[in-house]
Amino acid sequence: MGRLTHRTSPGWTYFVTTKAWQSASVFQVQETADVVVSKILEYRDRGNYLLHEFVLMPNHLHLILTPAESVSLEKAIQLIKGGSSHEIHRVRGGKLQIWQPGFHESRVTDWMDYKKKADYVQFNPVVAKLVGRPQDWLYGSASDNYQLDPFPQGLKPPISEPLNVGAKAPTPTGAKAQTMSALTPGLKPRPPKEHHP
Repeated sequence: MGRLTHRTSPGWTYFVTTKAWQSASVFQVQETADVVVSKILEYRDRGNYLLHEFVLMPNHLHLILTPAESVSLEKAIQLIKGGSSHEIHRVRGGKLQIWQPGFHESRVTDWMDYKKKADYVQFNPVVAKLVGRPQDWLYGSASDNYQLDPFPQGLKPPISEPLNVGAKAPTPTGAKAQTMSALTPGLKPRPPKEHHP
């Protein structure tokens, strides 16, 4: 079987999955899991990619990331896998294979796609019955233990029609208000004013 071909382009955001060697549960060992997470964060901090979401499961890893302009997606994943393998061998000894070769990716196309994939990442440990709530899984972004990069600007929802807002304009309601709330978290639409004759 040949190598996977990856369709990538600078500035794109990706949902990536990569597996442990022969799908073995090597990351259920805390020391090993800690190394992988630290490498994910280290290469993000070095500016190789923006990290939006991740979850490290006992035998696989899911990421949502945006590679830096000068770094290909292949290089970003190689850094994570190669760096963590090297460090795991240094810390735990041995030379066993850690990662399965290659990875699978899909481009995140818009904010709805992003939300769907982010939910998948966050709820992966719950679906696997490892924890009851996403925030209880220590090796994932849902735990709030890790600093993440903001939602990719290019994926923000477009406003399909201009909003008529201003001093004399009515307060947006319905779909427009929901769109505005999605664009500006924490903004609550005001209820419509009551008119008295």
